[in-house]
Amino acid sequence: MPTVAEQLRHAREQQNLSVYQVAEITKIKTEHIRALEAGQYETFSAPVYIRGFVRTYARALRVDEMRLVADLESELGNNAKFREPPPLTNEPRGALDYIMLQLSKMNWRLGVGLAVVVLGLFLGGSVLRHCHGKTPQDPLKNLGPGLYQPAPKSSPAGEVLPLPPATNAPKGR
Repeated sequence: MPTVAEQLRHAREQQNLSVYQVAEITKIKTEHIRALEAGQYETFSAPVYIRGFVRTYARALRVDEMRLVADLESELGNNAKFREPPPLTNEPRGALDYIMLQLSKMNWRLGVGLAVVVLGLFLGGSVLRHCHGKTPQDPLKNLGPGLYQPAPKSSPAGEVLPLPPATNAPKGR
C-alpha cells in the first residue's frame, strides 16, 4: 500500500503539475509540499498542520480526501512525535500569562462600557472639582519673594515702556 506522500506525489505527477504550480494553487509553501511528498512529517511543528495541508493538497488534486486523511492518521500513529496530542494547559506560567488569560476570558463589550463609565466619572469629577466653587488662585504664589513680585494693586492694567528723549533732526544731512 503506498504511503500518503507517494499518493500525493503520484497524483501531482499524473496531472503534470510542478511543485511550484501546486504551491500557487494551494497557497502552501513549496518547502511544505516537498516535505509532505517526502513523508518528512517531523518538519511540521504539530500534526494539525500536516492534516490541514494534506486535505488542501488532496482537494486541489481531486484525490479522495477522506481516504487520504485516514491513511495519514495511521501513518501518524506510527510516529512517536505525533502519536499523542500535545498537552493543553490553562495554567499561566507568569504574571503576564495570567493577565493575558484573564483578558482573553473577558467580555469586551462589557469591559469597554465599564472603562467608558469610569473614565467619564473621573473626568467629570475633576472638572467639577476644578471649576465648582473655587476662586482662581495665583499659580506662582508659592514661589519665594526674590523670584516673583506680584503687580501692585494701584498700577494701571497695562504698563508702558518709557520713550527715549526726543532729539532734533538728524545731523549730517
